[in-house]
Amino acid sequence: QVQLVESGGGSVQAGGSLRLSCVASGYTSSSYYSSYCMGWFRQAPGKEREGVVVIESDGSIRYADSVKGRFTISKDNAKNILYLQMNSLKPEDTGMYYCAADSEETRVVAGTRPLSLDPTDFGYWGQGTQVTVSS
Repeated sequence: QVQLVESGGGSVQAGGSLRLSCVASGYTSSSYYSSYCMGWFRQAPGKEREGVVVIESDGSIRYADSVKGRFTISKDNAKNILYLQMNSLKPEDTGMYYCAADSEETRVVAGTRPLSLDPTDFGYWGQGTQVTVSS
């Protein structure tokens, strides 16, 4: 059973930066972790959860238009850690940030479109870390 634990959230002023981390466990080996599609999602109060960025097992990446040029995703397959570097933060970036994962095998069987930012395409979720950006 894959488990995801996020950290790194906090309160910053607009223009500031934060780095989120997501530690994954429950994989059989680091190579197996590398075969998972990973992503960051967020949910603001009163709004639906939305995709921020996803990274496929082949390293391809897709960012939501709202964060392009400001956020950077990276993945350490040796340590099973997913990162999200967030720069030039805006008040509209405020929300609970979640790490998510889905195995390539599951996605192939389900016919999931590559680089999908749809939260329903991910089966494993962390508990989230709060990000608050003040103006």
